[in-house]
Amino acid sequence: MDGNIVGLDLVADAVKRAWKLLATREKRVVLALPATAVITKKVIMPAGMRESDMEFQVETEANQYIPFSLDEVNLDFQELGPSGNNPEEVEVLIAASRKEKIEDRVAAAEGAGLKVLIMDVESYATEAAFALAVTELPKAGKGQTVMMVDIGAVMTHVHVFHEGQMVHSREQSFGGGHLTQEIQRRFGVTVEEAEIAKRNGGLPESYESEILQPFLQSLVQEVARSLQFFTNSTQYNKVDHILLAGGCAAIPSAAALVQEKTQVNTIVANPFTQMSVNPRLKQLQIAADAPALMIACGLALRRFD
Repeated sequence: MDGNIVGLDLVADAVKRAWKLLATREKRVVLALPATAVITKKVIMPAGMRESDMEFQVETEANQYIPFSLDEVNLDFQELGPSGNNPEEVEVLIAASRKEKIEDRVAAAEGAGLKVLIMDVESYATEAAFALAVTELPKAGKGQTVMMVDIGAVMTHVHVFHEGQMVHSREQSFGGGHLTQEIQRRFGVTVEEAEIAKRNGGLPESYESEILQPFLQSLVQEVARSLQFFTNSTQYNKVDHILLAGGCAAIPSAAALVQEKTQVNTIVANPFTQMSVNPRLKQLQIAADAPALMIACGLALRRFD
């Protein structure tokens, strides 16, 4: 709830069941925090500093920007490269999060018998996966502004990229859970039954007109509002393409309806198009799941340089 784990045992059990369904022996995992749980700041430092000196400098800088005691947070930094204005300086990204946010997620994974190697940030994972999904666009999005709308269960994350760099990010309270709840309420089924029916069909004829279409209209309105907010509040006056991600992106008419409403070319995000795929996997199933796996795909690409 609100980015926090409330029922730790329930989450651990769900992770364990998901891991068993994967039928893998791999127990090393990468997790991510929502961007709202992380404070980030880019700072300029002298080039050529020893890592120990940079660590000290990072802690000094962090004290200015983090509204908590450093004892209460996990802190990390990454040198991004030379500063654009001065070759003798480098740009450094500082990231910090409350220890309790991290510890709860680690405990959920460990409760499922898994070993956490890395804690990332959802927005950075999205950025990594975007680099794969954007290859489906004309010129792979070069010289263009691309909005990715990732519709999760309860939150929609909007990220806008220009020339491959994220220039805008926001989230709003809307997600596929609204559709699941409406199926539950209308047809008297459990959450699990509603989720299965939503994906595989088998609902009464009235579902399409009375539940799905009104939900899709709400989805389209949310995307249109995000587009308008972006163009009105930034230096960019248009978006060239929209990538639709999240579970709802797999609804057959969703992308076409968004394109019709916004008049912006809209496609379903798929980070797997440039990858070789295990022949035992069903192509139709991959296509259906791909837009919902953007963050997971970005996390799987995570590495230490």
